[in-house]
Amino acid sequence: MIAYPDTSFLCALYRTQDNSPQAIAWRAAMTEPLHVTRLLLWEFRQSTRFHAFRHSHNRQVGYPMHEAEKMIADLQEDITHGYVISLESDLTDILFTAERLSKSRTVTGGHRSFDILHVATALTLGATDFLTFDSNQATLAASEGLSTPLISIH
Repeated sequence: MIAYPDTSFLCALYRTQDNSPQAIAWRAAMTEPLHVTRLLLWEFRQSTRFHAFRHSHNRQVGYPMHEAEKMIADLQEDITHGYVISLESDLTDILFTAERLSKSRTVTGGHRSFDILHVATALTLGATDFLTFDSNQATLAASEGLSTPLISIH
């Protein structure tokens, strides 16, 4: 079984937020490393930096740069210790699957580009579980046969 996370799951692991207890409990119950790809790692790092940028312009949003740097450093430490491993993935296969998802699901489901890319990656890697706190992304994943254990899809 491969559980593949999205950025919302990583953010909940590496910065305290409402979903953190659920993400931490899921991670603690895993018997294998958390599987990620370079694409997911890049989006996580970009997202943290973007939140720091937003915070620097409006203290009511995002978070300070030192928090972004800590999130990135904590993730890197987990990679170094083998708690998180980056799987090799074929970008061509992912994009082929993403195009299929986009064509068949975006007009009716309103899915964002990176949401589609993450679900396509999970499918390409043969994941069984998709770890997200984004209900629309979970709906997409579930419609493709992935289990979404963190969000119940009706």
